[in-house]
Amino acid sequence: MIYSFANDYSEGCHPAILKVLSETNLVQQNGYGDDDYSRSATTIIRDLTASQADVHLIAGGTLTNLVVLSSFLRPFESVISAQTGHIFSNEAGAIEATGHKVEAAVTHDGKLRPKDIEPFLNKVRGYHVVRTRAVYISNSTELGTVYTKQELTELHTFCKANDLILYMDGARLPMALTAPSNDLTLADIAALTDVFYIGGTKCGALLGEAVVISNPELKQDFKYHLKQRGALTAKGRVMGIQFDCLLRNNLIFDLADHANRMAEKLSKAFAEMKYPLLIESDTNQVFPVLPNQMVKHMQDDYGCLLWNIIDEDHSAVRFITSWATPEEVVEKFISTLKEMQ
Repeated sequence: MIYSFANDYSEGCHPAILKVLSETNLVQQNGYGDDDYSRSATTIIRDLTASQADVHLIAGGTLTNLVVLSSFLRPFESVISAQTGHIFSNEAGAIEATGHKVEAAVTHDGKLRPKDIEPFLNKVRGYHVVRTRAVYISNSTELGTVYTKQELTELHTFCKANDLILYMDGARLPMALTAPSNDLTLADIAALTDVFYIGGTKCGALLGEAVVISNPELKQDFKYHLKQRGALTAKGRVMGIQFDCLLRNNLIFDLADHANRMAEKLSKAFAEMKYPLLIESDTNQVFPVLPNQMVKHMQDDYGCLLWNIIDEDHSAVRFITSWATPEEVVEKFISTLKEMQ
């Protein structure tokens, strides 16, 4: 059987979640997020963020991005993303389908900085072109890199000065927060963004993302947008139970730390075998540049994602480890790599 390093959502969910789902299965609860478990998860998130933020649980990342951005933007307003950003490269034009242009900046590491955003603000034709209103970032990014507190502070300051909404996609936020290079906390992120989300789908949950809205001006009527977009789930308890379980005793961060450590083993192995990395990352995504012949043979036993072609003989390949990646599988894979050299 092929073991997949192609993504970090191949498994179901952490056993603790299955246990709680089973134990609470016949306990009646109110619907649409007004259940005890969702309220408990909200309380935990508010404590972790040291805020009175609004919290909404949504089934998946693309749906979350679509609802958040379409609810905050006026019909003629756009959002800036890195060219590698999920809303630009992986969502089949979901944001554009709601009538909002995604303006993409080319960056070397998947991160946006004020200098990347400034050119989009210098529009000279006024109402003839879209008005840039939001900035979309991911942490960790689609290249596995993470924002520092200084970088996020600079972005926050720039966005405030230019009346821009700063939105952080947190599909892999638990991995970012447990990366060795990280110096941010959830409280920092809540203070330095207008809205962000904590990813569950890629960190031990069956499904679900927890949207955290800090900016009071963006809180009003958000549930109307959720309902209209089909994102207000009748059985919201299913996501409430999962986040309540994941956030208690830092389980979600323990799982993210495991994913990062398994990726670190892969990174060290590639370095020892003299295979360069497309970019340095200390989260759970690794991008080695490998000979095409090796990639072809490797795919008989291991799944991975061809990221881009470097030259006629080499390609950058993405490997992702998950909260459930067994260490013995990683070690066996490394042994297989060494045999192929």
